[in-house]
Amino acid sequence: MENRNLEKALDIVSLLVSGQDVGETSANSALYQEYSNNSEVYAIVQETLRHLELEIYEYKNSLYTAGKAGNTVFGFTNEEVKKALGVKLNKELYLAYFIIYNIIMQFYTDSSTPAYVEYVKIDDIVNSMDTNINGIIDDEMGIVLDEIEENSFRQIALSWEELPASSSNSIDNTRAARKSKAGFVKTVINFLEENDLLIGNDARYYPTDRFRSMIENYYEDNRSRLAQLLKGKKEQEK
Repeated sequence: MENRNLEKALDIVSLLVSGQDVGETSANSALYQEYSNNSEVYAIVQETLRHLELEIYEYKNSLYTAGKAGNTVFGFTNEEVKKALGVKLNKELYLAYFIIYNIIMQFYTDSSTPAYVEYVKIDDIVNSMDTNINGIIDDEMGIVLDEIEENSFRQIALSWEELPASSSNSIDNTRAARKSKAGFVKTVINFLEENDLLIGNDARYYPTDRFRSMIENYYEDNRSRLAQLLKGKKEQEK
């Protein structure tokens, strides 16, 4: 192993961990070329990030990292997410996670289907939540849930249905109250904006390249039970 290659690889890891851009058109384009064209640098970066329990994703000739599940050093713990969202109860946290999942679904379904919307609005997410929650817990849809899934979804559904419906027009663009469906969605959107995953403009929310890289790789690498349930529901609706 050449010392030069080790240094270049660690430079890349350091930049990615600190959230800086490593891409073809970034200030660190030379390092991106090293990663792309130097097999030893590539291998060192991959192995180092694996030991740090970080995923590495490439999207539009740029590199991005995300903590693997359970990574409390480079990822969020549940308590940290609750604090960031301003919620105290686990059921509120799980509702927020389900909202994030519904946001993801707006932009990407699977590798054979390209992203079909450019942006989302709060009302889009509220409607998606209403549809998916009702569909999953509705026995008439023919979706088979085990006991844990059923209880979990019912808790999420109850938390959602306890919130009054309100139009996004009543939500301040910079602040959000968790006392309505639209308000809770805006709280989650604010969290995603603060973490460079969404960009808001005139009540429209666009995914960043970092978010798109995570979304697309999530579906390819982590086809979860939740994805199977929602996909099954959509196929029954056709």
